[in-house]
Amino acid sequence: MTNPSHHIGFISTRFAGTDGVSLETQKWATVFERLGHQCFYFAGECDRNSDQSQVTPEAFYRHPEIDKINQQAYSGSWTVTKKARSEHPEIAALQKDFFSIYVRPPQMTRRVNELKEHIKTELYKFARRFEVEILVIENAVTIPLNLPLGLAITEFIAETGYPTIAHHHDFHWERQRFQVNCVGDYLAAAFPPTLPSIRHVVINSLQAQQIASRYGVTSRVIPNVMDFDSPPPAPDAYTQNIRADFGIEQGEYFFLQPTRVIQRKGIEHAVELVRRLGVPAKLVISHASGDEGSDYEQRVREYARLLDVTIRFEADQVQDERGLTIDGKRIYTLGDVYPHADLVTYPSSIEGFGNAFLEAVYYRRPILVNNYSIYEVDIKPKGFRAVWFDGFISIDTLKKVREILLNPAEAQAWAEENYQLAKRYFSFTVLERRLQSILADCLGQQV
Repeated sequence: MTNPSHHIGFISTRFAGTDGVSLETQKWATVFERLGHQCFYFAGECDRNSDQSQVTPEAFYRHPEIDKINQQAYSGSWTVTKKARSEHPEIAALQKDFFSIYVRPPQMTRRVNELKEHIKTELYKFARRFEVEILVIENAVTIPLNLPLGLAITEFIAETGYPTIAHHHDFHWERQRFQVNCVGDYLAAAFPPTLPSIRHVVINSLQAQQIASRYGVTSRVIPNVMDFDSPPPAPDAYTQNIRADFGIEQGEYFFLQPTRVIQRKGIEHAVELVRRLGVPAKLVISHASGDEGSDYEQRVREYARLLDVTIRFEADQVQDERGLTIDGKRIYTLGDVYPHADLVTYPSSIEGFGNAFLEAVYYRRPILVNNYSIYEVDIKPKGFRAVWFDGFISIDTLKKVREILLNPAEAQAWAEENYQLAKRYFSFTVLERRLQSILADCLGQQV
C-alpha cells in the first residue's frame, strides 16, 4: 500500500540563493517529492517556480519596513528621553521614574500589528490557493529577523490548527545582536511558538537541550545533509581554468574559504594560517558579506595586508549557476570550485551545524576546522578526519596542514573515510527516514 500524496507548504522569509536555510529547504523538498508529495513556497523573496510559490514582499527580512522595525527592536534606538516623554505623556505617566530603560514605541507596536495582519491574510490565500495540508516553517519562527512574519505564522497556526513542522536553524539566544531588545513579549510568543499542532525540528543536539530547558518543548534532531548516495560528477572542461581565473599561479596552493564574510566565520585564522605556513598560497573566499554589513570584510582585508597574504574575494564569479559576469569572466558554481582546492578552511567560531564541512566532505577535500561546539558534539565523535584547532592556530596545526599538503595519498585516504561516514550519518537516505517519521507523527499515522 502506497502512502497518499500531500501538499506541503514551506514558509520562510526567503527561498533564494545559497544561504543555509534555502539550501536545506531544497534538500527537504527533494526528499518530500521523492516520497510523492508536492511542495509549495511562501516567502518575501523566492526563486522557485512561480506556479508553486507565492511572494509577499513584507515577508522578506530586508524589506524597508522590516529593516526599520529591526533597528528599533534590537539597537535600543528609542530610549524614553525627555523629548520622548513630551511626545508621549501617556508613557511618561506609566513609566514614572524608569525613564532610562528601553521601551517599545507605540507606533512600532501598531506597525508590527498592521504588518502581521497583512501577512496573515496572505498566508490564508497561500493555503487556499495551493490546498496546503502540512506546513514546514523554515527558521521564520526561530530567528526574529521578521517579527510580523513570525507573529503572523503563529496566529495562523493557532487559528487553523495546521499540522506543522517548525524547522529551526538559528535561535535568537544564540546571537548576541538579539540579546538587548524591546520585543521580549514577541520573542516569547512566536520565537518559537509552543502550539499543540507544531512538531519541532532542530539541527543539532545542543539546540534540542536548549529548547527543552527554555520552553519545555520536545524536539527531534535532523542534521543538515547532502546527497552522499549520489557522488558529485568529475570536473569537466568548463572548469579547467578555475585556478588561473582566480589568480592561482603555477606552484601555488589554493585554499578555499567557502563561506560568507561575517565575523563568526573566523576568517582571520585562515589568513594567519597562510602566513605562518610559509608556502606559496592564495586564499579564495567564495561568498560576499551578506546581510551583516561590510565592516568585517574591511577588517579581513586590512589584516591580510598587515600579514602580506593575498586574498581573492570571488563572490562575483561564484554563483548559483554558470554564466558570465558583466565584464565577461566565467561564473562558476561552488560545486565547480571545490574539486580544485588544495585545502578547505572552515575556522568558524559558531555554526548551527556546518554545511561547508559537509560540502568539503562531499567533494573529498581535506579540511581545516575550528573546534566549534556543534562540531565537537555532533560531528567529530562520528570519527571524521580533519585538521582541527581549538580557538587558535598552533604549531601542531601548522605541522599537520603541511603534512596533508605534502602527502596527497594521506589526504585522499582521509577524504574517502570521511565520505563513507557522511554517507552513513548525513545522507538523503537518513533524511528520508526521519521525514517519513515526523510526517506520520504530524498526521497521526503509524510509520
